[in-house]
Order: sequence, then structure tokens, then C-alpha cells
Amino acid sequence: MRQRVLTFMRSETILIVASILALISCFIVPPDGQYGGYVHVSTIAQLICLMLVVAGFQRIGVFRIIGASLLRRVHTARGLVLTLLSLTFISSMFITNDVALLTFVPFGLAVLTMARMEDKAIIVCALMTVAANTGSMLTPIGNAHNLYFKALTSISTGRFLEIMAPYSALSAVLLVIVTAVVFRGRKITEFEGMDSKGIERRVLAPDASRAQPDEIKVTGYGAGYGGWRAIVYTAVFLVCVLTVSDLIPLWVMCVVTVVAMLVCDRRSFLHADWGLPLTFIMFFIFIGNMKRVPEFCAIAQAFVGQHPLEVSIISSQVISNVPTSLLLSGFCDQWVPLIIGTNIGGMGTLIASMASLITYKNYARAYPHKKSRYLAMYTAVSVLFLLLLYLLALIIE
Repeated sequence: MRQRVLTFMRSETILIVASILALISCFIVPPDGQYGGYVHVSTIAQLICLMLVVAGFQRIGVFRIIGASLLRRVHTARGLVLTLLSLTFISSMFITNDVALLTFVPFGLAVLTMARMEDKAIIVCALMTVAANTGSMLTPIGNAHNLYFKALTSISTGRFLEIMAPYSALSAVLLVIVTAVVFRGRKITEFEGMDSKGIERRVLAPDASRAQPDEIKVTGYGAGYGGWRAIVYTAVFLVCVLTVSDLIPLWVMCVVTVVAMLVCDRRSFLHADWGLPLTFIMFFIFIGNMKRVPEFCAIAQAFVGQHPLEVSIISSQVISNVPTSLLLSGFCDQWVPLIIGTNIGGMGTLIASMASLITYKNYARAYPHKKSRYLAMYTAVSVLFLLLLYLLALIIE
């Protein structure tokens, strides 16, 4: 029991802190009728529906199967790394940086082992993390806080893409340059004569006696691209995207998503990260209460209002970018610098974006004696990207 509590505290630290802040604020501003307006229902509903659909996709292994299919066309070390970076960069735009790293970092580590490139795992994992964080910043559904800003400001999807496109584009160019410089065109022969199912089998189920991944449990081994479930999930995902873009009513998305997931895979409800929407709700309560305290509100507005871009970047380095977005948005209405700052603020320290911890944990599990080296490598690469993206923000501003 004690171990479970400790595990929960380590994995849900932000939720615990947000809950404590919300509880303290309830003593400052006792519960009343205004509490009902604190929670941004649209954001929570969209977040939950997207989480459920992505959990469904994860459980049938669509993303890893696509990765295996692409790898069979790779013939050089440089091509292999570019493929792994492209998978995390592009997929994070649609399935969030967290899910992209949860899916492709273990996949990438296994593939590097197959290709006898374990000595490059440290830089590849660091670059994959940067790719996920910079790819996800482009779209409203790439990051949970982007979804929140989109719903809060009613900004159009096109306008959001316009704001963040220069930063994701620069990141993509930098990733290609770094890969071209660091990795040579050494020929990779380990995948020759192996089809995508062969690669998939080596990566997903190298040992039938060991616990099998969800995709094998749900669909049976070798079920292609997830069968009929993949078609249903794709349709539901499109409904979610259209709802985020304000083209479909919120209630339609909720009904379609819940019914589809109940029919296709009820266990997807257990695999969704419910701590994230709960964290949002706790921060909504805290911010709603503190906005009703004139002294606190005045100080917060003065602190954020002068330099929202810089404050959001610096704050993200300490408490990560999702809490920063929720906290600062309550006391500042300069949405563009907040959106930019909290997104590029995901670079830098390991906790600037909590998704970065996913890679660290996977790498530390595979190479426990090298975790300090990985932390140093990731910090160096991530800080470099942060500085260059900040410089771009100053130029555009």
C-alpha cells in the first residue's frame, strides 16, 4: 500500500500540488454559487474525448505499426534517425507529445538495438524528445494547454497554426541539420529482407513468454493496422478535431466518443490519463478563487503583464508549461505571447514539459548507469533549441 501511494505521488505530483492549492483557496474564498463558473467545461470535455480516442489507437498499436512500415524502407543510420524524429515530430501534432514519446521512445530504443546503434541512443532520445515537444506546439490538439488556450480565446485553428508555424518550422530545420551533422550515411543492413510485420514482431513481441503489449491482447498478433477498430477511431478522431475547430457541437463529440469507445474497447477508459483533466479542474478552482482576491489579482497582473513571453518561459522551467498556462492565463489577456511562451517554454529543463520525463524514465530503465549523461545531453540540446526559438520570437515581435 505504501509503495502504491509513493508511486502515485511521484507520477501525479502536479495534480497533488494543484489539489492543495485549490483546497487552500477554498478557505480564502468559501464555496458559493460562483464556483460553478470556474471550470472550463469545453476544455475538459475536448481533452477527455481526445484522450480516450488516442488511448484506443495506442492499444491497437497503429502508431508502432506505421513506424515499422516506414523502417523497412530505411537503409542508412541517418535515415533511421530521421525516421524516428519524423515519427515523434509529426505524430505529436495529433496525439500530443506525451503519447508520441510513450509510443516511440521504447520503439526507438528497440530499433536502435536491432540496428546496432545503442551507442547513439543518448542523442537520439534527446532529439526525439525535442521533436515531440516542438512538433506538438504547432496544433491546438498537440498540447493540453494549447487546447485550453484555443477554447479560452476562441481563436481560430488557422490563426493558431499561423502563430506557431514559424517555431515548429525552425525546429524541424534544426533537427534535420543536427541529424545530418551528427549521423553519417552508414549503411543499415539489419532490416533488409524483413517486412513491416517482421520488424513489428522483433520490436513488440521479441519473447512470447513475456507480457505482451496491449495491441496484441486487443487485436491478436499481426492484425495489420488495427482492423475495423482503426477505422472507427479515425472517424471519432476527426469528429474531435472538427469539434475543436468549432464545426461540430460539443455534445455530439461527447456522445460519439463515449459510445464508440464502449463498443470498441471498454478498457481504453482505464488506460486514459485521468490525472490530467483533474489537474485542470483543480487549477481552475484555484485561479477562480484567487481572481476574487483583489490584492493577489493586482500583484499577479502586474507581474505577468509587463513581460508575458519571458515570464511564461521562465515559469515553465520551474513548474512546467501546463500549470504555467493555467496560472498565467487567469491574470493576463495577452494571448499570443502566452501561447508562444508556454510552448517554446517546454524546452530547457527536464520538467519544462512533463512529457520529457517519459523519455528520461525509459532511457534510465534501459541504461541506468548513463542516466546522468542523458540528463546533461538533453539539457544541452533543449536549452539550445529554447534560445534559438526565443530569438525567433524576438525577431517576429
